[in-house]
Amino acid sequence: MPELATVVVEAASVARETTFDGVVEAVNQSTVSAQTAGRVVEMPVDVGDEVDKNAVIVRFTDTEQKARGAAAESAVNEARARLVEAEAEFGRISDIYAKKLIAKAQYDRARADQDAARARMKAAEAALAEAREGLEYTVIRAPYAGIVVERHVQIGETVTVGTPLMTGVSLEHLRVRVDVPQQHIGVLRRHRQARVLLPDGASVNAEEMRIPPNADPGTQSFRVLVTMPPGEHGVYPGVLLKVAFVTGTEQRLLLSPEALVRRGEVEGAYVVAADGTLAFRYLRTGTPTTDGRVPVLAGLEDGERVASDPHAAAAAYKALAVEGGAP
Repeated sequence: MPELATVVVEAASVARETTFDGVVEAVNQSTVSAQTAGRVVEMPVDVGDEVDKNAVIVRFTDTEQKARGAAAESAVNEARARLVEAEAEFGRISDIYAKKLIAKAQYDRARADQDAARARMKAAEAALAEAREGLEYTVIRAPYAGIVVERHVQIGETVTVGTPLMTGVSLEHLRVRVDVPQQHIGVLRRHRQARVLLPDGASVNAEEMRIPPNADPGTQSFRVLVTMPPGEHGVYPGVLLKVAFVTGTEQRLLLSPEALVRRGEVEGAYVVAADGTLAFRYLRTGTPTTDGRVPVLAGLEDGERVASDPHAAAAAYKALAVEGGAP
């Protein structure tokens, strides 16, 4: 039998975990509403579309807003001209008053006219800013990158301030909602560590874990929110995932995933005995650790050697079987 590369199975201290089912939900889910009145003339996106942050999602008619803006701009120009005139008049009156050629009442009146002109200028500028803001409100943009999940209006509809337009969720920030029975919540509070098990077999550590101070009186369970790290992880709101909560530490035999053999739902490994004989051993395994190693719950002993290349080991095992030497 050719020499096979092997690894020694050794016990290591790993986190003891308790696993519960949870439902994925979006941290950022919001409905965008109209902030001005108008008729919907364009909706570039629909339900299921992915949108970038600040992308246009709805556009209204803007004739009224543009007219209001033009009127406000004209009012600003008029107010500015009145202010220039009032300032010039006040300057002239001030010079004459300094020479004591006019009464103080006339001086006070000129100063009041200047102050009034300045106030009218500020009011006109505020009205122009409001008109420009109203024009900006005719173009609705996505507050964050995400997916459109609901559309509340159609092209051609007339909307008013507060009318819901679209609902979207962000896939960049997700969390898992887990209902934890009351008998487990104490140890979870002490450790406050968890990881989310993804559908592809990988896992991500929880960025944050929120445990409410009280249980649901109907179910006697605590609704724990486990926040996933930012980024897309191939999961969507509403899907079911498992969350592994740390409840302590324990000694486990750990096996490299490369050495594990999977045959349908059965798992095993090729064990090389001290005398060099090769045998296939069925294993019972646990949830992989954060570094990908697989805990072996049954089927191996501490110190045994396992073939690190299952393909080479399988070829050697078949050759032994042909020769009649494989167990």
